[in-house]
Amino acid sequence: MERIVSTAPARRIWPNRSHLRVAPAFVGPVTAITTAEPATIAIHSRSCPMPRPADRTRAALCDAAARLIAEDGMTDYAQAKRKALRQLNLPEGTPLPTDEALSEAVRVWQTVFQDDEQRERINHLRRKAVELMGIVQDFRPYLTGPVLDGTAGRFAEIDLQLFADSAKEVEIFLLNRGIPYTHEMPKNERAETVLVVESDDVVANLVIYSPLDERIAPKRRNGQARERARIDAVRGLLDQGR
Repeated sequence: MERIVSTAPARRIWPNRSHLRVAPAFVGPVTAITTAEPATIAIHSRSCPMPRPADRTRAALCDAAARLIAEDGMTDYAQAKRKALRQLNLPEGTPLPTDEALSEAVRVWQTVFQDDEQRERINHLRRKAVELMGIVQDFRPYLTGPVLDGTAGRFAEIDLQLFADSAKEVEIFLLNRGIPYTHEMPKNERAETVLVVESDDVVANLVIYSPLDERIAPKRRNGQARERARIDAVRGLLDQGR
């Protein structure tokens, strides 16, 4: 997808604004990281329990897709499932694992094979998220996605929800602070646009919504509520080492 680059100076790091006041935290339920069984147990035995022989294919798909997310840094679950399908040379009509089963498989894979690396990655991404949330606090930012729930893989990006009367308001804010950005099309039809900003080693997606949408809990594809957290809640996760 082509990105439209802003005319701001080509500086690739957002400035530090740690002294700014922040709004009180509001957070939905944050899923705890699952404790894995010993590594000798097959990944799908916990994350994708498929006791019937007919379901072994789905379990294999679940494990393959989890590896793509954990090891290769894929972030789109649907894309990971399709790529796993091709890797296993399975027909297009093969039943796919649910997002819930795949998310659990990713957690187990990361705990078994990337334990220390995963903790360091999540803490680093959450610290960068807190830094950026402090800068854009006027737009009531919420952290959401894999960085919040602890399943962010290699090359994962930070996802922030912002609420503004228009995306142009956020763009002017970034331009005035010398923070370059690019545009992407939002995946959610309620979002106006996505502004992508970068620091030295992190990419963050600022998903812009109308202020009226702040009261509407974001949903997953299956209709379940998607967790989100204000800055104080993210700081709390960092303090807890979760």
